[in-house]
Amino acid sequence: MLPTSSTPKDEIYPLAHMHPTTTRMDIVTKANHNIDICTWIIIGFSYILMIVTFPFSLCFCIRIVQEYERAVIFRLGRILTDGAKGPGLFFMVPCIDRIIKIDLRTATFNVPPQEVLTRDSVTVSVDAVVYSRIFNPVISVINVKNTQYATQLLAQTTLRNMLGTKTLQEILSDRETIAHNMQAHLDQGTGPWGVKVERVEITDVRLPHSMQRSMAAEAEASREARAKVIAAEGEQKASRQLKEAADVIATSPIALQLRYLQTLTQISAEKNSTIIFPIPVEFLNLVKHPM
Repeated sequence: MLPTSSTPKDEIYPLAHMHPTTTRMDIVTKANHNIDICTWIIIGFSYILMIVTFPFSLCFCIRIVQEYERAVIFRLGRILTDGAKGPGLFFMVPCIDRIIKIDLRTATFNVPPQEVLTRDSVTVSVDAVVYSRIFNPVISVINVKNTQYATQLLAQTTLRNMLGTKTLQEILSDRETIAHNMQAHLDQGTGPWGVKVERVEITDVRLPHSMQRSMAAEAEASREARAKVIAAEGEQKASRQLKEAADVIATSPIALQLRYLQTLTQISAEKNSTIIFPIPVEFLNLVKHPM
């Protein structure tokens, strides 16, 4: 398919048997050359009827499309050579022209939750949101019956196929990468339909309740193991500090007396009903070393 320009007159619509360099204008021109005499008679009769009923026929000949719309006109079943009309006023021939209005604004739809079996044999339910718009009205009318429905079905199958090749960890951690790859795949598939997929967002990943409980139990066990390791490291550091303090007190007996007095001061500062009988440290020495 050739790239389309900004004007509807230069648009190109591919068919299954079309050569890549064949334009829409060439095909429509060939089709107009094959118009039979009956068709020309009907067209001429319509113009005569429109002139005879003037100005009342203007109510049926003039149409308006909005800025965000384009009108694709079929005259006796054949598309016109100038492609899509709009925006604004345009002229049509009553009775022989049929108009199909195409909305060019971005449309959104939700991809229904898809039950997917991941590569590591875990069943997950994933849903997404797709943002798309029509960039070529002629192609969207000729090549596909319902562009939004076709895009939605393609998005469902693409989501299932892509997630089936991923592990659960990859789905949970690489959502943006999966969404970007899905957008590129959808854009490639909807290009011949005249649809541009602008953005894909994976909204939610739901796990089975049994898997949620297993993951919660695993996370809790991991936290408990880390807590025990941290507590053991704290005990090890505290024992080293106590050993160093005991060595200092053993080398200086007066340090024990000062620590004893400091503890009494801390206890007396609190408002409690604890009764303390201070005993001199010398009595403890006598108990340790009786005469």
